[in-house]
Amino acid sequence: MVVVRFAPSPTGYLHIGGARTAIFNWLYAKKHHGKFLLRIEDTDVKRSGEEMTRAIIESLRWLGLDWEGEPVKQSERMKVYREHVQRLLESGHAYRSFTTEEEAAQVRERVTGEKKTFIYREHFPKPTPEEEAQWLAENKPFAIRLEVSDGATEFDDQVQGKVKFEHTTIDDFVILRSDGYPTYHLAVVVDDHAMGITHVIRGADHISNTPKQIMLYRAFEWKMPEFAHVPLILGSDKSRLSKRHGATAVGEYEKKGILPETLFNFLTLLGWSPGDDRELLTKDELISLFDINAVSKSNAVFDEKKLAWMNGQYLTRVAIERLVEPVSNALVENGFTSREELANKEEYLLGVIALLRSRVRTIPEFVEYGVYFWRDPAEYEEVARVKHWAEANTSAWLAQLAEVYNRLPVFNVSEVDRSLRELAERLNVSAGKLIHAARLAVTGFGVSPGFFETVSLLGKQAVVSRLEAAARFLAKTK
Repeated sequence: MVVVRFAPSPTGYLHIGGARTAIFNWLYAKKHHGKFLLRIEDTDVKRSGEEMTRAIIESLRWLGLDWEGEPVKQSERMKVYREHVQRLLESGHAYRSFTTEEEAAQVRERVTGEKKTFIYREHFPKPTPEEEAQWLAENKPFAIRLEVSDGATEFDDQVQGKVKFEHTTIDDFVILRSDGYPTYHLAVVVDDHAMGITHVIRGADHISNTPKQIMLYRAFEWKMPEFAHVPLILGSDKSRLSKRHGATAVGEYEKKGILPETLFNFLTLLGWSPGDDRELLTKDELISLFDINAVSKSNAVFDEKKLAWMNGQYLTRVAIERLVEPVSNALVENGFTSREELANKEEYLLGVIALLRSRVRTIPEFVEYGVYFWRDPAEYEEVARVKHWAEANTSAWLAQLAEVYNRLPVFNVSEVDRSLRELAERLNVSAGKLIHAARLAVTGFGVSPGFFETVSLLGKQAVVSRLEAAARFLAKTK
């Protein structure tokens, strides 16, 4: 059975790159009817925090990812790691290193100054049994290193192909620090083995860690998992995605009004494609189509414009009810209404969402472009005023339209449409000209969803009041 894991470090929020890695693992597990597990790599006590752990888990759940069992926390497994280190000491694969950081730093500085490569074992060889006994008796601090043999480590990567590392480039590496905490390499291998991980899918920046981890697998005489190192995500300038490119955390995109369905779909297509031109795919389709061997070796570029376009597409495709909560949150946060008011205007809110969702790309734009559904216009768009209110009779037209609308016994799309066109004919003006003038009066903008749909949703009282207000405004300014 396929068993994969996502193993974030809670030293920050869930990064876009980490989210994409989690998605690839989740899809691979679902495709092969396997297990997707979660592990929190929190051995960096100074930088890790429970708050970050909660935030990462919330972001994963927001994306719609689920995992089997409780998350494994490395901070709760210190005893296990130390027991495994002892096994390596006893088998002769590891040794105690009594060199202090200061001593190593001095030699490294000198060697680097000579433009040579610093190799720890060349300057600080493995201590003799006599030296070790003496230094232990003196309670001299020590770290524990894995001894690297001559030769090379090769492995077949499911994305990168054949990979080879010469051991001349790999130094004897620390697996247990002098403070008793395990290093990343040891904890990862011990946990992956304990969790039964069959496939390690992670970012290409981890590929240089793989030979060290393979050495540990061999030292423990454990079966190794398959490795797949997926390409990195770059910013628009082709450098590694970072804060200077804008938002990089999943939570930031949630706040920006990107739907989780959108971000899931978008991230899946960074470095992988279904093999055709399709871009909008459901999770079931992605599960069916996903192939780790089809992931590109080339780094992917994060395109904010493409993400916004895709989100706009999703806003028109998801059920309107799915948008009620995020749009409500945006309206309340921006002070346009209250929870109590929205509770009594559910049908109205659904109508607003239905009218606007084909015209916006993010949740906040429902507020930005639909402000007139919640407030009377505080001003009128200048460019639209010049274009649609240039006629001297505009004020009179608006006042007459207000009277016509006020007399309507039924205020729906067909009636507001019919009555406006009849008035336009009596005034000897085109219906289009009257619609544009009235739209500006009612919304404050020159562009909106369908005029008749908009005014029928706003209701007679609001529309008549706004037409009269615009007529008075124009009368004063002409």
